[in-house]
Amino acid sequence: MLPLGTEAPHFSLPDTRGRTVSIHDYDEAPGLLVMFICNHCPFVKHLRGALADFGREYVERGLAVVAINSNDVERYPDDSPEQMAIEAKEAGYPFPYLFDESQEVAMSYQAACTPDFFLFDGDRRLAYRGQFDGSRPGNEVPVTGADLRAAADAVLEGREVEGEQLPSVGCNIKWKPGNEPEKG
Repeated sequence: MLPLGTEAPHFSLPDTRGRTVSIHDYDEAPGLLVMFICNHCPFVKHLRGALADFGREYVERGLAVVAINSNDVERYPDDSPEQMAIEAKEAGYPFPYLFDESQEVAMSYQAACTPDFFLFDGDRRLAYRGQFDGSRPGNEVPVTGADLRAAADAVLEGREVEGEQLPSVGCNIKWKPGNEPEKG
């Protein structure tokens, strides 16, 4: 896992509208949330509406939010950029949805699954890496975003994120052959 306090790795990736979005587009924001998601994962689908709601609420409060899809679209065509554009529109995502074709950004963030959340403070130091909340498909726990909301509130208020940070749970990133992280 990417250690807390790590500086945010650089990204410059195309969004679903053909624009290039860079980490530096958000230099003035008091915090930056980088989410690794995709279209087909049941864990992401479970949170889909709540992610859009979270984005609307927290972007309005000044948090910079981006979502990145790093899946191998050769083997998972439902995650292609064309399908990402449809998904972003249908889900009502108010944040850029970026495509990491080379998977280099996912590797630099040490992203493991979809969804995976990385919250950086105003100095772009990792303040939170964990779950959205305790809800999972089929576990009957309501989707609230409580864990990520508490972390985002702390970052926006200039406080340290308190409490245990539980790792996100979801589908493994669909790595291209040869890009799989080493086990260990």
